Amino acid sequence: MSTTVFNLPIVFGTSYSSSDVADVSDAQISAPEQRVFQPDQKFEKSAGKANIQVRNLNVHIQQNHILKNVNLDIPEKKLTCIIGPSGCGKTTLLRTFNRLIDTAGDVRIEGEVLVEGENIYDRKAEVTHIRRKMGLLSQRPCPLPMSIYDNIAYGCRIHGIRNKKELNKIVAHYLQAANLWEEVKDRLHTPATRLSIGQQQRLCLARGLAVEPQIILADEATSALDPISSKHIETLFTELKKDYSIILVTHTLRQARRIADHVVFMYLGEVIEEGTADQVFNHPKHELTREYLSGSFS
Repeated sequence: MSTTVFNLPIVFGTSYSSSDVADVSDAQISAPEQRVFQPDQKFEKSAGKANIQVRNLNVHIQQNHILKNVNLDIPEKKLTCIIGPSGCGKTTLLRTFNRLIDTAGDVRIEGEVLVEGENIYDRKAEVTHIRRKMGLLSQRPCPLPMSIYDNIAYGCRIHGIRNKKELNKIVAHYLQAANLWEEVKDRLHTPATRLSIGQQQRLCLARGLAVEPQIILADEATSALDPISSKHIETLFTELKKDYSIILVTHTLRQARRIADHVVFMYLGEVIEEGTADQVFNHPKHELTREYLSGSFS
């Protein structure tokens, strides 16, 4: 089983071998031809929309009712921020979108999560196909234990791309997309673990983009970063939303105000309010939303 990987330490159901390591030198890899990022077309993509619809979703983990009758619509090619106090179910909701919630013990799920109209919790749903559409960028980066180059090329090789010239172009292209190319172009075959934390997070983003998901899931993706690195990631998200639907869980209201197009406010496992950033931040309908935005609780 494979999945789009941003910063998980493995690709599910696969193993790494020395034969997967490129033997090209940094000098053989030229800079990408274009400076403005556009998604590549290496893989066959669905013609459908990349939005997500959640209908009457309930999630029970062991004896705990974590998500309670959640209904919402995630718009296509927008940056959606999920906000709310700690423990309200934000990360659990995010993990239902690519079925990583399946890995938790004793989980019971009721309701529907529709991606391009397909209920991903239908018994006939193919999990590999679902996860191929999505990438996950977690709170703390976890580069694969290999070179910068091989971190980017790894997923492409799994999907059958072995030509070195093509891999060279892919690596350069997506390092540029993650605003990392200029910083690493002369040391592509050094261990990725030598990068700073901020650089590692951008590397993980580039790694996920290289297998071309339609949706980017980000769970507190900047919370472990310094302010400059956080700004890099925020800028990347605002650029990438032209081509991807991005869903960001954030505990930082200032960040959501800066970059969100669409906002979902959660409290104790329920969606209290959702709408455009202007609607939720400037004209909230619910008293709980107003109290949270005013800082009465966090």
